[in-house]
Amino acid sequence: MAGALEGLTVIEFAGIGPGPFACMMLADHGARVIRIERPGVAGKVGDGGNRDILNRNRKRLVLDMKDPRSLARIRDLVRDADALVEGFRPGVMERLGLGPEVLLKDNPRLVYGRMTGWGQDGPMAARAGHDINYIALSGALHTYGPAGEKPVFPVNAVGDFGGGGMMMAFGIMAAVFSAQRTGKGQVVDCAMVDGAAILSAMTWSFYGNGQWRDRRGVNLLDGGTHFYDTYETADGKWISVGSIEPQFYALLLEKTGFADDPAFEVQMNPALWPGLKARLAALFLTRTRAEWCAVFDGTDACVVPVLSLSEAPGHPHNAARGTFVEEDGMVMPAPAPRFSETPAAKPRL
Repeated sequence: MAGALEGLTVIEFAGIGPGPFACMMLADHGARVIRIERPGVAGKVGDGGNRDILNRNRKRLVLDMKDPRSLARIRDLVRDADALVEGFRPGVMERLGLGPEVLLKDNPRLVYGRMTGWGQDGPMAARAGHDINYIALSGALHTYGPAGEKPVFPVNAVGDFGGGGMMMAFGIMAAVFSAQRTGKGQVVDCAMVDGAAILSAMTWSFYGNGQWRDRRGVNLLDGGTHFYDTYETADGKWISVGSIEPQFYALLLEKTGFADDPAFEVQMNPALWPGLKARLAALFLTRTRAEWCAVFDGTDACVVPVLSLSEAPGHPHNAARGTFVEEDGMVMPAPAPRFSETPAAKPRL
């Protein structure tokens, strides 16, 4: 299958994290992505490695960007491309003679994607940083973690991939859509600090409406409640509970035996949450994760197991949908989302 983005050509300058993720999303769905790598980096996971999932479905070219002949070849490639993605610090591409002023003259319809942590301008634009720093400055990291304890960062999902790579993929496609209508390309300034901030839009809505206390672990969706949290089970594993709506909460109480307990009748009183959570925590410790899964199986209580990386691909639901695939002996997430008429092909490393 060709994929939904058949006919789209993207030039990717090799990097790590968000840029490759954005280009993986485009390549997964049929875009022709030509990844330009520096000499001497092939084989390094995250920067050209052949077993790096983020680099799947690519054509690779090794070019020395200090060589004028390589620079000329890059300009030739860009003339026929729809988009470009680079993740260098501001000014690097300009010093190479490959800045947007130059390449948009070569190709006025070009979408020039710039992936950075801090953005192309602002007092911190030239500084180094990582996911943890970008989500910290955006305010997002402050909201993650248990009450009274330090912030807990969600690996690098929010800055690098949600606020970075996914935002870049959206930005590229939005700008390509514009270029197809207007004939005019543009620069997409994708900063992870901006992306992390917009991923928190609902939290900002709650906060602005007085429905979110500016502290960790005391709110509706941050583990502050007894009905939206994770609980350890008797075998040292964990189960997730997301019984927010009244009908789902009623099922939670029914299945845990608390339906007739007056202490649980008032769901939305923050003053009661810590005590009710302690009681649920003690109860979940009395059975194994598998036993609790059997209790909640087939219900709308919104209770499911917390699966490890080794467990997730084998879960019946994931297996039925093909959520994970295997290529070259490596298990990896399958392309997403899914298209009815132009489904993505199986990934290739």
